[in-house]
Amino acid sequence: MLTAARAGDRLALATLLQQHQEKVFGFGIRMCGDPEDAKDVAQETLMTMARTVRDFRGDASLTTWLYTVARSFCIKKRRRTKGAPAFHEPLDKLDRDAASSALTPEQSLIGQQARDTVAAALDALDPEAREVVILRDIEGLSATEAAEAIGISVAALKSRLHRARAELRTRLISLVGEPEAPAAASCPDVLTMLSKKLEDEISPDVCAQLEEHVTGCTHCHSVCESLKRTLALCRALPTPTVPEHVQESLRQAVASALAKTP
Repeated sequence: MLTAARAGDRLALATLLQQHQEKVFGFGIRMCGDPEDAKDVAQETLMTMARTVRDFRGDASLTTWLYTVARSFCIKKRRRTKGAPAFHEPLDKLDRDAASSALTPEQSLIGQQARDTVAAALDALDPEAREVVILRDIEGLSATEAAEAIGISVAALKSRLHRARAELRTRLISLVGEPEAPAAASCPDVLTMLSKKLEDEISPDVCAQLEEHVTGCTHCHSVCESLKRTLALCRALPTPTVPEHVQESLRQAVASALAKTP
């Protein structure tokens, strides 16, 4: 499909654009918070794809490239609206009935309230922290792909990701008012250690030591379990449904871009 689109097949290109509009719109919603901003981000991203797909060299995956483009438009949106109040509406509020009918079995196991709470916690993160969680733990990009989309090294991506995961977990704990056992002076930084374990950054020996400590420490066991639940909720979040009026706007924008494509 991509090969045909790069060769000038307009039907193949239109199909590619249709296939990716939901993910691009969902990324815009989660990064910008505002549906109109997300629509603009999706529109600009898909139009860019329509205009430049022939120049796509394939150094990164098409998905990574699209996230890179969408991210750049999100940054422009933030710069234009700097100082605007934060968005605190549930990110799944758009077209909930349609969204619920498309949930996977895993996604249907978590309730709307849980999804809204995760969305609120994500919205409270600063944009740099939010985007690494979105790309790595919600969209499921590899560390390499996420780093390419953001334009940083894998090491920098992972360092930012460890901090973002810990902060997201803390914000979720605060939102739900979950009590937590006090840490002992000898307790290690289990949040960072667990995050590093998930990224294959610690040796088997260190991993065994961590597991031994967690097994015997009420505080650290609770902390690790809450981080695991946080990441499980992130993975189970459904992609926001593109409302019909937004789909129509995107279709018109793409048609316009295709008409101008030689």
